[in-house]
Amino acid sequence: MNEINSTQFYKVQKESQPVVRDVIDSVYLALTEQGYNPVSQIVGYVMSGDPTYITSFHGARSLIMKVERDEIIEELLQDYIKNNFDGTHKKG
Repeated sequence: MNEINSTQFYKVQKESQPVVRDVIDSVYLALTEQGYNPVSQIVGYVMSGDPTYITSFHGARSLIMKVERDEIIEELLQDYIKNNFDGTHKKG
């Protein structure tokens, strides 16, 4: 039995956020299937925030709007750095 003077805690479960990498993959595939240049369309969306750059095919438009644009840029930059630098580069 809890003491009357103690505070109980209730933790609300947040809706799980989609993984940014999975969102990019899904959007890329949907754009490709629809015949768009996925790089140009994703860049257009990230730069402008206009979701009409992304097709609604397979729910890609609503999916990409579930993540912040800065998270997309961060994911792409992390992947670029991981794949293009081997740790031998020194700060300039």
